[in-house]
Amino acid sequence: MEDGGGTAGAPRVGTAANLPQVMDGAPVAILVIDLEGRQVVHANAAAVELTGDSVRLPVDIDDWGDAAGLTDLGGRRMSSTRSPLSLVASGVPVAGEPVAVHDAARRGSGVTCVQRAAREGRLLWVTGFSLSGMADGVVPAGLAPGTNARALVALLPLSGTEHADRRRLEILRDRAVLATDMSFSITDPQQDDNPLIWVNPSFSKLTGYGYEEVVGRNCRLLQGPNTDAAAVQRIHEALRRREPVTEVLVNYRRDGTAFWNQVAISPVFDGDGDLVNFVGVQNDVTERVIVEQERRSALAEAEEARSQLRLLAEATTQMTGALDVTDACQRLARSLVPELADLCAVDLLERPGVGVPQRIAVAAREPADEARLRELGRLRNYRAGSGSDTGSVLAGELPVLVPELPERGADRYPDDPAAAVVYDSLRLRSVMVVPVRARGRVLGALTLVTQHPYGRRYGSRDLHLATDIAGRAGLTVDNARLYEVEHAAAVTLQRSLLPAVPEVAGVQVAARYLVGVDGNQVGGDWYDVLNLPDGALGLAVGDVVGHDLRAAAAMGQLRGVVRSYAWDGGPPGSVLDRCDQLVQGLEMAAMATAVYARIEPLDHTGERLLRYANAGHPAPLLLGPDGKLVRLDEHSSPMIGAVRSHGRPAGPGRTEAALRCRPGSTLLLYTDGLTDVAGEDADERTELLERTLAAMAPGSGPETVVEQVLEACLPQRLRDDVALLAVRLDDQPAAFER
Repeated sequence: MEDGGGTAGAPRVGTAANLPQVMDGAPVAILVIDLEGRQVVHANAAAVELTGDSVRLPVDIDDWGDAAGLTDLGGRRMSSTRSPLSLVASGVPVAGEPVAVHDAARRGSGVTCVQRAAREGRLLWVTGFSLSGMADGVVPAGLAPGTNARALVALLPLSGTEHADRRRLEILRDRAVLATDMSFSITDPQQDDNPLIWVNPSFSKLTGYGYEEVVGRNCRLLQGPNTDAAAVQRIHEALRRREPVTEVLVNYRRDGTAFWNQVAISPVFDGDGDLVNFVGVQNDVTERVIVEQERRSALAEAEEARSQLRLLAEATTQMTGALDVTDACQRLARSLVPELADLCAVDLLERPGVGVPQRIAVAAREPADEARLRELGRLRNYRAGSGSDTGSVLAGELPVLVPELPERGADRYPDDPAAAVVYDSLRLRSVMVVPVRARGRVLGALTLVTQHPYGRRYGSRDLHLATDIAGRAGLTVDNARLYEVEHAAAVTLQRSLLPAVPEVAGVQVAARYLVGVDGNQVGGDWYDVLNLPDGALGLAVGDVVGHDLRAAAAMGQLRGVVRSYAWDGGPPGSVLDRCDQLVQGLEMAAMATAVYARIEPLDHTGERLLRYANAGHPAPLLLGPDGKLVRLDEHSSPMIGAVRSHGRPAGPGRTEAALRCRPGSTLLLYTDGLTDVAGEDADERTELLERTLAAMAPGSGPETVVEQVLEACLPQRLRDDVALLAVRLDDQPAAFER
């Protein structure tokens, strides 16, 4: 690369032969610094004259600066400051920084421009940069070659013209401070109470105080009733520690108007490190703070709206998952505490708008308060139209909102001392009472209360939310009541289709019928116990496919058919075959499963013969007196109605299995509502049932058997009906005699 303005063949700066000549002949002081050791490794003649003959190279950069008498503009030595020389030695380029020169009279007798600058107390202009990019990696002659970790420093004396220019810049700076729109102030911490000693015109424009009114006074004169004491304390602590501080706080102008003031205060130290002044910069940021407050307010409102929607959704979800009215009300109360209330009560009327309500559910932040809340409901007359808040809401009047309740119970209930005592124990603060409505009728009231000390005051927005929640609760309660009515009717119809268990000598019988959660529809499960005229005992359990009135009707018909054919004394296989033919012929039902068993009277061996046939039904279980469990799963056949035929079957029909039962044996028949549960393995549930029965204590009666089986095997959520029949065979000789 050639120099742009040189002649051909001219020597280039940067070669090993010419760089020392350029440096030594320069009229300014030039240093070469080893960046790795932060040492001056080369100094030209002008630089040597600054330090005299006492310095031997290489030498630490800070030590060289002290030997040369260099200080910052405040008079501090180079070694105690972050000087321009130190910056260059750290690899940071310096484009031009002033330093002062002192005590030059003790140096050499030669007079150079640098010495004259030193002797006159003038300034030197420092410029430095790294030499790592020198051509060909060359270093000055006489220096050991290395990794090029070198830097070059030039110290140029400021001429008189330059010094004058610098003074003019200082004057312009001072004028700028006076003319700027930013408020400046200076205090004197050496005086009592750190008073103001100077302010610029913008300070007076910002605060309304003139120069003469503030000089000599502490800046706290800007404080007022809404000034944040914590911010003032933080400023005080920073000044005490002599540290910079910035705070935004409310200040007051001379006319009493408030504004948001951003205050930045910095300490000023002299050359000896002593605190001289504090400089303050004030800026009116009222508009910025207001915009920020509005933004935060909007965010808070948006978050509150989201929280209310979440609460509304949670309360709705909780109620819709309820099984009955009481469960729905309890779920509602628990979902509102503590998100919306510290105490919650739900009161329902037996009939809309009439009578004394029943406190169905309560919830409290502290469990002990739930009993107190129930007691307060018992003591107060909440009859519709009674004059109480709850009574007026139950009578159809507007919702009640009391933002601030009396602190004393005697003021709230002056004529009811007992209620006043309970009131005091609950520490009530604010209350809302809203109607629980559905289809234009008031079904009850929802009461929400906050407590001291953590409770808040309710407002109109809370009332709107509570009214919305109560409206949804009303629909849930009304639907649950309708469901309960339908459920009760279905259960009544279902049970009317089932027989009463007869008393049979020598046999103990226990039966259970459980209606699933969809029990507002009657199902097709049934059981039957027949004391047959020939002395045998007939047992039947079945399940018609479906869960509606048609299935229930088919179940009733099928049960009647089984009874009729069983009464004739036919064998179990024949009874099921004839039922299948009749069902298909009359189209009574699509399909059904069934087990029919016939237990013969005691024979000469003291045992009974058990014969049974199974049409696609879960296998019955027989528990012997010795604790041995037998699954009766032999000779299974298709479900009734599963295989369509025309006329009588050509084959032998359903077969039956037989085994002998000793006295003390227990037979268990059941429907698949106990074993076929959605999401669970049917085989595992069947094994659970068998283990439960096998673990029964010897001599357990049928009532004990059915109770323990249901306790261990009943699904948590019973979706399908369950029929369960347990029969224990005693050893009475006349077991089946009339």
